[in-house]
Amino acid sequence: MRIGVVFPQTEIGADVGAVRAYAQEVERLGFAHILAYDHVVGADPTVHSGWAGPYDLHSTFHEPFVLFGYLAAVTEVELVTGIIILPQRQTVLVAKQAAQVDLLCGGNLRLGVGIGWNAVEYEALGKDFGDRGRRSEEQVALLRRLWTEPSVTFEGEHERITGAGLAPLPVQRPIPLWFGVASPPALRRAGRLGDGWFPMVPPGRHLDEARGIVGRAAVEAGRDPAAIGMEGRVSFGPGGVEVVADHVGRWRAAGATHLGVNTMGAGLGGVDGHLEALTAVAGALLA
Repeated sequence: MRIGVVFPQTEIGADVGAVRAYAQEVERLGFAHILAYDHVVGADPTVHSGWAGPYDLHSTFHEPFVLFGYLAAVTEVELVTGIIILPQRQTVLVAKQAAQVDLLCGGNLRLGVGIGWNAVEYEALGKDFGDRGRRSEEQVALLRRLWTEPSVTFEGEHERITGAGLAPLPVQRPIPLWFGVASPPALRRAGRLGDGWFPMVPPGRHLDEARGIVGRAAVEAGRDPAAIGMEGRVSFGPGGVEVVADHVGRWRAAGATHLGVNTMGAGLGGVDGHLEALTAVAGALLA
């Protein structure tokens, strides 16, 4: 099981030096990847009455493709989006940006995609919130063609390209596509189409049920469920390293191929606090 970290962008702010220091120290400690969340804009709670989302316009989010272009120059760890909100973005532009990042990082990009939850963000980006799940399947098919074919002609329900292609193509052809899942339809998409998936539940009965849905969808699509990766997530908290290690063991026993350690929400303050926690985690898990 490959163990990486969740980039704590909502807590270390916009200091470029802190971003660089975090990435380089994570690599030195031996973590395998850096995973970053995606939000383009945040909602203003004073305008949207009763706003209950976990983030708002004050939450710091670095744009993942731009962030990864920078990190590719200062670190060699795998770079993972967890997840890009695919249907609120232009498919061809996502293909181009991902191909460029994959080139810059030497074929070390894993593109996690999902459909998101924030209708305010969809409106701001001029995309339909209601049909986002259906559109994402067509987007995935088009992404893979754009990453592997020099010239693409494609006419679907939502996407149209006539004799156009990317240059340069990515190192990985195609770039691995992993799915963020929070519902049975998303689990089935992961089974039919994904190279891997990010469960939203911990090991236990609910994860077993989710894995069953993914596996059945894979078999129905003529795919091998065992070839589909799974990345769990563990949060650093009051229990410290001992609790993290216990949860890592549970994910390993559940068959996770990857795992991300999240240090946000633990009251660690700036970048030094996050790195101190990860140093302790690395000493227990990566030594």
